[in-house]
Amino acid sequence: MIKASTYKAPDKLLEDKVILISGGGSGIGREAGLTFSSFGANTILLGKDSSNLEETYSLFEKNNLKRPILQVIDLETAKKEDFKKISNEVLKEFGKLDGLLNNASILGTKTSIQNYDLEEWRRVSRVNFESAFLLTRSLLPVLEIPDNSSVVFTSSGVGKKGRAYWGAYAISKFATEGLVQILSEELEKTSGIRVNAINPGPVETKMRAQAYPAEDPKTLKNPKEVMNAYLFLMGIDSLNITGQSIEAQ
Repeated sequence: MIKASTYKAPDKLLEDKVILISGGGSGIGREAGLTFSSFGANTILLGKDSSNLEETYSLFEKNNLKRPILQVIDLETAKKEDFKKISNEVLKEFGKLDGLLNNASILGTKTSIQNYDLEEWRRVSRVNFESAFLLTRSLLPVLEIPDNSSVVFTSSGVGKKGRAYWGAYAISKFATEGLVQILSEELEKTSGIRVNAINPGPVETKMRAQAYPAEDPKTLKNPKEVMNAYLFLMGIDSLNITGQSIEAQ
């Protein structure tokens, strides 16, 4: 199998593909949008902060890339009807969806299970896991339209091996890994949709700085340096890969 972390994407890998990214206003989601667009994709960026989305839009303009469609949405409070509306709008605008990157996440509190606040626990679960479940479910009808499409969930090392004080964040990523396994099996024989998880590893983002405030960011890769794996999972070279959890580094 091709090693995702060292994958070299051909030019126009994503030509005329339509890819939706949650958490597309900053960090890995922003970089994924810019990268996918540079390889020919039309992108739809979801985010909570309109100023972040507008800043991202300006980067597309600066780099002469296809302008993204922006959608402001608060994943903590969004209802299933909000996700259905997004699906309907994608269908109306593009008539299909080739890729979905479920990237939006929040860290929550780093504290012991004994001391974890219940409302904070639920908030992390809603943003990191439940919203990804609802968004994916609502988009399945438009993901089924192309001959093949790709759903990618952003996971984490603490979603594979638990670590003290990572609480709701780690649990949400364990749940994400489980959803990938279940959904990939359900869709493998009934549709052309493949479903995988990706662990970006240590990357210089605001969330990483929040989790490790004493860490020197210069020791980390920047989001652009892990995009090979994301391109691999969205492109034709991963057509036979589903139900996997892939390391970006």
